[in-house]
Amino acid sequence: MKNKYVINLKKLKPRGMQSTVMIAFSVISVSIMLILGVVMYFRFSAASRQEVVQSTQKLMEQTAENLEDYLVSMRQISDTVYYNVIKESDFSSQEQDIQTKMNLLYEANKDNLRSIAIYNNYGSLLAAEPVASQKEDPNVTRQGWYQQAMEEMENMHFSTPHIQNLFDDSTMRYYWVISLSRVVEITQDGVSQLGVLLVDMDYTGISRMMKQINTFDNGQYFYVCDGNGEIIYHPRQIQISDGITSENSIEAATYKAGVYDEKFEGERRKIVVNTISYTGWKLVGVIPYSTFTHGMVNMRYFILLLMCLMGMMLAVINRLVSVSISRPILKLNHSVLEYEAGKKPEIYIGGSLEIRHLGNSIQRSYEQIDSLMKKIVLEQNERRKSELDALQSQINPHFLYNTLESITWMVEGERNDEAVFMISQLARLFRISLSQGRTIITVKEELQHAESYMNIQKVRYKNTFSVEFDVDPSLYSCCTVKLILQPILENAINYGVSSMEDCGEIRVTGRREDGNVILAVSDNGIGMSEEEVDLVLTDSNRIHKHGSGVGLVNVNNRIQILFGTEYGLSIESEPDEGTTVSICIPEIPYTEENRKILERGSIFRKEEMEDKGMRENRDEE
Repeated sequence: MKNKYVINLKKLKPRGMQSTVMIAFSVISVSIMLILGVVMYFRFSAASRQEVVQSTQKLMEQTAENLEDYLVSMRQISDTVYYNVIKESDFSSQEQDIQTKMNLLYEANKDNLRSIAIYNNYGSLLAAEPVASQKEDPNVTRQGWYQQAMEEMENMHFSTPHIQNLFDDSTMRYYWVISLSRVVEITQDGVSQLGVLLVDMDYTGISRMMKQINTFDNGQYFYVCDGNGEIIYHPRQIQISDGITSENSIEAATYKAGVYDEKFEGERRKIVVNTISYTGWKLVGVIPYSTFTHGMVNMRYFILLLMCLMGMMLAVINRLVSVSISRPILKLNHSVLEYEAGKKPEIYIGGSLEIRHLGNSIQRSYEQIDSLMKKIVLEQNERRKSELDALQSQINPHFLYNTLESITWMVEGERNDEAVFMISQLARLFRISLSQGRTIITVKEELQHAESYMNIQKVRYKNTFSVEFDVDPSLYSCCTVKLILQPILENAINYGVSSMEDCGEIRVTGRREDGNVILAVSDNGIGMSEEEVDLVLTDSNRIHKHGSGVGLVNVNNRIQILFGTEYGLSIESEPDEGTTVSICIPEIPYTEENRKILERGSIFRKEEMEDKGMRENRDEE
């Protein structure tokens, strides 16, 4: 009886192992199916969202162009009145000629133009078209468009939509208009004085353009607001005016052009923002998240059916596979576990061809692993050192030739003081560049190198731009990779301010933030689009129009080789606003020990640096 029990137990054990393997495979298969189903659903959902957002952006770009054309026509009318009528005429003797020219301009644009009016600095009407009687004492000087023009004389000012209330209309109709006002110089009896030119455009042009795109029935809509969040057009403008509904236009006015996630009044939605030139107006597209789920029901059923079919197929396959691989895999796994426990037995070689091959591979791998580990550590350090040296060797002060030519011209032109200054700055720059072969220097030395470089460039560019350094002195004694500011400053000159005339500004700042050193180079130059910013640090094959060709990719790579991928460069830029390139490096006190650790090419460990710093402080005490 005892023997029979043992035999039955032996017969049950293999069967239980196979069932375990099958159950395990089934769980894994079901998990994979669920993950694949969820991934497929979210991928399709994400693709659908992306398609909706992209189509919305294209539609908004076209609409923004139409709005800009509309506003440009207002500017052109205003410029024509100012430069061809007002500046060339004397109001005291050429009143009829002025009226005639304004009439011709009005007749040519009367489909969109509501009125043109010229006021002096006391708010008195000098000329208007079409000819109409002004309402009794409208007190023009208190009108918003008049006050804006007088307060900011150098700008043109676009108003929000309002009812024209300056002139009597014989038809007793009221017109919604958008006003463009600007300060002009008026001549009367040969004497110049300031006045205000007012151009009123028919608001129906904007309303018509916006109605053409507000045709969606899935909750998506578009509106326009000014830089302060005041609504210019909204499909539910009447309800907003009556307080029935509201819009998050004030926050939308602060957004730059792009796509944002927003939660307003408990509803999640995508916000697509497009800035309209000249005015600061924002064209805003609102896409509720319910829009994205519209039409995804059929996709859910398809994915569910696909998962059911895959589940039935996997159940059969798992049964067959579990029987064939369970026993040899268990034996192989047992021998591997013993090896990992330190016993180092012979790895099991048996079962199917694949299992035997796997056993042989594991055996060979374990035999090689000890020697390879030591070799890998050595090669890793050497590789990092070689990469750093290779990148460092690319730093070629290409401007040396131009600088030497400039010095030659100065000497030939007997401008000896300027030549001496250029030579001294060049010597100082190369002294820091060489740094006795060191890669790690202090922040102070890096700033001195940057100042010398900018002094030379200011002479070469004849002081067409200014430079300001504002760095916390407490950062001077921190470690940094040398020659990281020069390529950034070079880009700021060549791509930012070189084409500007006497108004370029470059600012170098330094601050401490969360245990890191942040050095930033800002300029007020032409800036870059979002697409160009994305390529600056990712596309190392870009063709450089100016400079050494080293670029920001080199600087970013050198920083990350020494300190890790969590450090490096970040770029913020806006077209026509300027660019800011920020350098983030760990705050490491400059000591000889820290410098040697970094220059060995070892992976940076902040704890190791802090440990050594604490030991050095104790030694000094």
